[in-house]
Amino acid sequence: MTRKNTLVLIAAVGSTAMLLGAWGFQYLGGMAPCKMCIWQRYPHGAAVVIGALALALPRVNLLPLLGALAALTTAAIGVFHAGVELKWWEGPSSCTSGDIGGLSTQELMDQIMSAPLVRCDEIPWEMFGLSMAGWNAVISGALVLIWLAAWRAGR
Repeated sequence: MTRKNTLVLIAAVGSTAMLLGAWGFQYLGGMAPCKMCIWQRYPHGAAVVIGALALALPRVNLLPLLGALAALTTAAIGVFHAGVELKWWEGPSSCTSGDIGGLSTQELMDQIMSAPLVRCDEIPWEMFGLSMAGWNAVISGALVLIWLAAWRAGR
């Protein structure tokens, strides 16, 4: 196996592990994902598919760059999500709470009834001071570097 293929395999397995971990927290740990948690899964899925294509088509050296882009996308969503959890900035109104001052009783009731079950601005789990979104950002950042190393190895 070439160095490029080894790196592609490591990166694709990394995204697979991230997806399996997320599903483990969801289905084994009973932690339902919020909307932004789901958003972070799509690029990992794309990276797995890109990895399979890159291994099947080793002469197409654009694929590791696409894998890096997928990993960078999920890392960016993870950074944004972690910032929302830490109240550094506002998240999407569809999965965070907002100011209720000035709302009528009916508007408040409508907001409560349309609120998501899992909010994006709460940290349900953390380790060493990082939430799952934060860990996704860190690990996905490392995957970006592995994808870029695979691309360089194929040049």
